[in-house]
Amino acid sequence: MEEKYSFIARMPDEPGSLIKAADLIRQQNGNINRIQFDRRIDKNTVFFEMTATKERYEKIRESLGHIGYLQSSIPPVNILLFHIYLPMPHQPGALYDVLNTCAEAGADVAGIDFDDTGRHPDRLTIRLNVIDSPKVDEVINTIKSRYRLEILEYDTLGEALDETVFYICFAQKIRPFIGEMDDDFLLPFLGDINHVVQELTNRGEDPHLVFEKIHRIGTFLAETTGPGFYADLQQIAVTGDCHLTCIQPPGGGSIFLLDIGGERLMIDTGYGIYHEDIERLLFEAGLNGFGDISRLICTHADADHCGGSGFIPVKSHLHHGTAAIIDCSNRGYGSRSEGLILEAVYTEIINLFSRFTPPEDPVLFPSTVPGYRGIFPIIDSFTLAGHRFEVLESLGGHIYGQVFLLAPDLGLLFTSDALMNFGSLTEDRKEYNSIADFLVTSVNVDSDLARQERRALLELAEEIDSAMKQRGGRCIICGGHGAVSILDDDGRMTAYGEIRTYRHPA
Repeated sequence: MEEKYSFIARMPDEPGSLIKAADLIRQQNGNINRIQFDRRIDKNTVFFEMTATKERYEKIRESLGHIGYLQSSIPPVNILLFHIYLPMPHQPGALYDVLNTCAEAGADVAGIDFDDTGRHPDRLTIRLNVIDSPKVDEVINTIKSRYRLEILEYDTLGEALDETVFYICFAQKIRPFIGEMDDDFLLPFLGDINHVVQELTNRGEDPHLVFEKIHRIGTFLAETTGPGFYADLQQIAVTGDCHLTCIQPPGGGSIFLLDIGGERLMIDTGYGIYHEDIERLLFEAGLNGFGDISRLICTHADADHCGGSGFIPVKSHLHHGTAAIIDCSNRGYGSRSEGLILEAVYTEIINLFSRFTPPEDPVLFPSTVPGYRGIFPIIDSFTLAGHRFEVLESLGGHIYGQVFLLAPDLGLLFTSDALMNFGSLTEDRKEYNSIADFLVTSVNVDSDLARQERRALLELAEEIDSAMKQRGGRCIICGGHGAVSILDDDGRMTAYGEIRTYRHPA
């Protein structure tokens, strides 16, 4: 039985290398489904996806390994930049001797500069990539034994993404973001990232910018966790017995806590990576952490909304579509974007980098529709302290399975990512949120439906607001990002109440 397989080939930058690899696949009746090689990125690395029987695939790997073409690990890379001072007058073969020494030690010459008529006629500047770390000292010591050596740069982390070892260096750069995953995981993950790069490059994007954006997700989350954590905090008295807390973490969706009649409703959880920081914030704000939560609702499957739900000590209530997306790890599931590689790989990246911890054994909302609120099906309802809450099913514009929450008599409308106050976002949040738009081209899996949802939610907010004004209240709109808001006289969202900034007590 034929199946799909993928592998990474690392081959010499010389004529015929690619043909040799393709011929080995052909000899075993392998069918190449995808291949990507771009000298602008990495001169030696080629990504293959192919169809073959398991037995023939193993023979292909064996053949590629035999000739040294199979990338089976992600070794450390050392970048060396140094001056070598050649004796004067120059002796024939001196340059050859240096280069041969480097080659024998397994170092790849990435750059060289020498001119005996220039300002430094005795100085050779050379840049090396040494993939086998133990050989670094061998290279240095061998050259030092023959020539005076001045090391300018010694990069053990692969920060200098040289085009001869770009993918190996990039893999080392993202390794801190993926926890304890080993090379057996990292290699296919690197292949998935390459698939995104290939797709976006074909759409006209700069491939290096794609890598930069992916890396930025990891650095942003790492920089804003622990001592770097901060959040915007709104605490609003809705009624005498109902208090709303909104927490905007540095990156990702807002978290809502509604204290009402001795019960606490939580709506969305933020990223898993922020869980401990959010818990600390809650204690410092006098809200007793997560211990008093009686009900948790996850509005949709994106990691910034349900990624910490597995840490919360109550069952999560969510749409069956949300559960399906969590299971398949593809935010495009159930939509016309389901087959797009960008959606699938972005889900993989963000879930991994943000420590996605989904709920176990969630409670699914019913599939029956007893009524409608405007164009939105009411798929569930519950009562807290005598106040009715309706769970509204979205049209699937942002993501399949997204739900909204409405408490008509309290004037509370939780719109998740279908309606939010973009203007209230800080510049750092705008910058971070733009990464997802870039990597998937649009965070909405169906932009037409998303526009329809937004219009309908604004109409619903205006309807509720009109009714609330008669009782001296307002419709309070709780969007998935940005400040809790109300509608101004022109129907635009404006921040409601005081916004305080919380910072980690470093």
